[in-house]
Amino acid sequence: QVQLVESGGGLVQAGGSLRLSCAVSGSIFSFSAMGWYRQAPGNQRERVARINSGGGTTTYADSVKGRFTISRANAKNTVYLQMNSLKPEDTAVYYCKAEFDSGRYAYWGQGTQVTVSS
Repeated sequence: QVQLVESGGGLVQAGGSLRLSCAVSGSIFSFSAMGWYRQAPGNQRERVARINSGGGTTTYADSVKGRFTISRANAKNTVYLQMNSLKPEDTAVYYCKAEFDSGRYAYWGQGTQVTVSS
């Protein structure tokens, strides 16, 4: 059974930092691309960052480039999102997603709240 569990969210002042973690149980992590998504109230869910299964390719939304860094530790079945220089507009529920077989299979975590105060 596959489970994704996010942690590390919380309340931070603008300009601060947080590191989100997503631990993946099951045997899919090593061959899955991993992504971080976020959804603010009234908005659609958007992809923030993605990393391929090997960890050599990362992509970011324009709104977070230069501030957020996605990484993965395959030995720990964990993907991270380091968020620096946080802004109030980064406030959202953050979700991690595992996908493989060209997106045919996808699994989501339950989300973790990030709130950035001004």
